[in-house]
Amino acid sequence: MKISIIFGKWFLRISGAYLIFLCASCVNDLATIQKITYDPKSPDEVTKNMHVLYLDSGYAKIELFANYAETFHKPEELTKLKDGLKVNFFKEDGEIVSTLTALYGEVNMQKGEIFVRDSVQLFNHAKKQRMDTEQLNWNKKDSSVFTNSGVIVSSPKGTLYGQGIRTKQDFSTYTFIKPYGTVVLEDGDLD
Repeated sequence: MKISIIFGKWFLRISGAYLIFLCASCVNDLATIQKITYDPKSPDEVTKNMHVLYLDSGYAKIELFANYAETFHKPEELTKLKDGLKVNFFKEDGEIVSTLTALYGEVNMQKGEIFVRDSVQLFNHAKKQRMDTEQLNWNKKDSSVFTNSGVIVSSPKGTLYGQGIRTKQDFSTYTFIKPYGTVVLEDGDLD
């Protein structure tokens, strides 16, 4: 009988000490957790299947789709678009005039600029005209689209090649920096 009482007191003392140890070791120190888990290079926000519509005076101007987006707020606000993106540019009447697609992009909201790269295409729906390049820049201030990379422009009238191009976001007209290739011109094309 004495052995079981002594064993019982001993067991209670060890169990009590162990319980106190467990409770004391479960303190969460926020500073310690941040030191262990915080990565200054990680994004502030992550979005899957992003869809953003930019309006001006109640009218759609730009519609942006991205499969995966990472937003960083410092040192400047930058959103990295990964795994494919699509941008629709609208006319004043709300009709989609052109569409830009790429595999990767960066949107700088403070500067009003979009940079895209990897399998870049800009398509004018009315003219059935397509531009292919490896990287492209868009500037919100003047709606300009430009690149210094190699460019191919295809339309029902032919295919043109060049090194660098400047155009507007609607891709209705364009200027090659260094063009080469042939195109068929018909009466009225130069008017």
